[in-house]
Amino acid sequence: MDRMIYVAMAGASQLFHQQSVVAHNLANAGTAGYKADTTAFRVAPVAGPGLATRAYAVETTPGADLTAGSIQKTGRELDVAIQGDGFFAVQTVDGNEAYTRNGSFQVSADGVLTTSSGLTVLGDGGPISVPPDSNLTIAKDGTVSLTTFGQSAANVTVLGRLKLVNPDKASLVKGADGLFRVNGGDTADVDETVTLVSGSLEGSNVNAVSTMIDMISLARQFDLSMRLLQNAETDAQRADALLAINP
Repeated sequence: MDRMIYVAMAGASQLFHQQSVVAHNLANAGTAGYKADTTAFRVAPVAGPGLATRAYAVETTPGADLTAGSIQKTGRELDVAIQGDGFFAVQTVDGNEAYTRNGSFQVSADGVLTTSSGLTVLGDGGPISVPPDSNLTIAKDGTVSLTTFGQSAANVTVLGRLKLVNPDKASLVKGADGLFRVNGGDTADVDETVTLVSGSLEGSNVNAVSTMIDMISLARQFDLSMRLLQNAETDAQRADALLAINP
C-alpha cells in the first residue's frame, strides 16, 4: 500500500512539473527567437525491502529544441533574424556574455544598442554606442551603420559589427532567463559565416497545436495518478473496517 501511494504521488509530482514546462513553452509561442524546453522521463527503482518490482518516473529537462523558427517580415530596420545557425551575443545584468536568437533591437536612453528586454547587444569590440538622431541599418554580415537625419544617404558611418557566434550546440546550456551560455563559463568566438536577414524576426519554434495536445495528455495522466491515490485511500479504509470487525 505504501509503495502504491509513493509511486502515485511521485508520478503526480513529476507530471505537474512537466505541465509547468509545457505551459511555459505554450506561453512563449509568440516570443521572437524562443527555443522550446524539452522534457523527458527517466525510470528510477523504488528502494525498500523485498524484490525490486516497482519503479517510478523522474522528470528531467535535458535541454532545449534548437530548431530554427520561421522568419517573419516586419519591415523594421532594427529587427534582424539569423538565417541558419548562429546566435547574437548580449551582455547580461551581471556583466557576463550570453546568447540569444531574438534580434528585436532598440536604442536605449543612454544611446546603447540593446535588446527589446534591455540587455546590451555586444559588438566585436563591446557595446555599440549610437549617436542621437541617427537612422540605423544592419547589414546581413552584422555591420551596424548610421545616417544622420537630414543628411544624404551616401553619408554613412559604420558604428561597429554585431558579435555573431555559432558555438557547438552540445556545449550550450539554456538558463532560466531564456538565454544560452557556453557550458563551463567560456565565451564563443566570432563566426564570420553567420548571416542575417534585415527587417525580419525569427519566430518561436513552439508548435502551439502539438503543445496544447501535450497539455491535455499530461492533464489526463495527472488525473490518473490522483485516482490511484484515491483508490489507495479507499483500500486502506476497507482494510481498517475488516480489522475492526475481526479484532
